[in-house]
Amino acid sequence: MRFLPALAAVIVLAAGCAAPQSATSSAAPPAAPTSAPTAPGALPAPTSGAPTPGASTPGASTPGVPAAGSDARRGSESVADPARLDIPAIDVHASMVGVGLEPDGAMETPAYDSNQAGWYTKGPRPGERGPAVVAAHVDSKNGKDVFWRLRELAPGDEVSVLDKDGVEHRFVVQRSGRYPKDDLPYRQIWGASDVPVLRLITCAGSYVKGAGGYQDNLVVYATAAT
Repeated sequence: MRFLPALAAVIVLAAGCAAPQSATSSAAPPAAPTSAPTAPGALPAPTSGAPTPGASTPGASTPGVPAAGSDARRGSESVADPARLDIPAIDVHASMVGVGLEPDGAMETPAYDSNQAGWYTKGPRPGERGPAVVAAHVDSKNGKDVFWRLRELAPGDEVSVLDKDGVEHRFVVQRSGRYPKDDLPYRQIWGASDVPVLRLITCAGSYVKGAGGYQDNLVVYATAAT
């Protein structure tokens, strides 16, 4: 999972798409049905010159991306950092770790086989107003990783994030989409929202050794439960 600088103002997320060392043949998840696309590959990233979420800028290559270092939580109710991610439908029960940016502008990622999901600390926390982004690996050199079954999520499935204050933030899956790494719908992912929303991201598509690994990203869109 990496955010790579683009045009010096964008960072693309390749969630868990880096080639795991000695990846086994089981590393490539089966193709997902069109109604439930599989893993993600490149996501707009916050940068100092990027517009705030929802600030639709015609022609901008990264519309709606929170700026790195800016207060993307401004105006939100106070929410503690997330501690645990539970998605019963796909048997995900993982601890959560905050991830930021590497010195080269790439998004940090949880360690392989750590049973951790990374939440992007430059944006909203899960439960705060706006799009909270959570990414995890789809596989590793040892086989399946946290988001191996992410492609199986369907509308109506529930996602729960427990924060460090013991407060549970519940979300309901609305839809999912599979996109080429270089053609992500930035506005859909990073666009402003008056309610808490969640974006779950991992890799999908064909695995091409020497060409960035997985070629696509899967993005699951969820909205706060009412």
